[in-house]
Amino acid sequence: MRLPVQFLLGVTLSTAFLAAALISLVWTPQDVTALDIAGKLAAPGAGHPLGTDHLGRDMLSMLMAGARTSIAVALVAVGIGIVLGVPLGLAAAARHRSLLDEFIMRGNDLIFAFPSLVIAILITAVLGPSALNAILAIGIFNIPVFARVARGAALTLWNREFILAARVAGKGPARISAEHILPNIANLLVVQGTIQFSMGILAEAGLSYVGLGAQPPTPSWGRMLADSQTFFYTFPRLAVLPGLAIVLMVLGLNLMGDGLRDMLDPRLRRTIR
Repeated sequence: MRLPVQFLLGVTLSTAFLAAALISLVWTPQDVTALDIAGKLAAPGAGHPLGTDHLGRDMLSMLMAGARTSIAVALVAVGIGIVLGVPLGLAAAARHRSLLDEFIMRGNDLIFAFPSLVIAILITAVLGPSALNAILAIGIFNIPVFARVARGAALTLWNREFILAARVAGKGPARISAEHILPNIANLLVVQGTIQFSMGILAEAGLSYVGLGAQPPTPSWGRMLADSQTFFYTFPRLAVLPGLAIVLMVLGLNLMGDGLRDMLDPRLRRTIR
């Protein structure tokens, strides 16, 4: 099967940022916590390929470490959504039109009524702003997303012949959901996971931008954007570089998700051979 072009481009972009994040765990060109006021706002050069910011920190190092923060927050938040949301969605589908189904779906509606930013404000009002609280806010918002996707996909399978055969064989709803439903909707969950991952990157940047995400000295693309506001007209690269990183990362994940959808959907698979 020939891989879709958008999938290859998405994987390339996503892999590049993931590699930068992994490398930043052990090495960055400069120490991201070291301040060099004398060298602040330096133009790109040999020592600083992308220049320095208003505190003299190396922009390339900040972008690499910022990728680590954004990816870690988004990845854990998506994991929370999958681990908690998918079982809820499967349980609701298995007990369709029951009190449990209504309770789960109305709970999802309640969470959807509060955007992740509002949830983050509520959490930080109690616990204080931090990357961990950003993870909690984004993760809580992801739970109903995966619950709805899992429930909707599972409902289309419960009346299929192989599910009826499993019920005749004496398997209960929980076992059927785990052994028969979940493997058949895994492709949808993978695609939704890439979409929510990209949304998590945007959400983390937005929360850090308003001061509710990662706190200094932890680098963050959103924090870099917030710090660059004062210098936007005189040193636009301070805002362009982290903004471009966010755009390319989200674009890469969305392209990869579109490619995965095309490859995993049997109705679309024939068109890309």
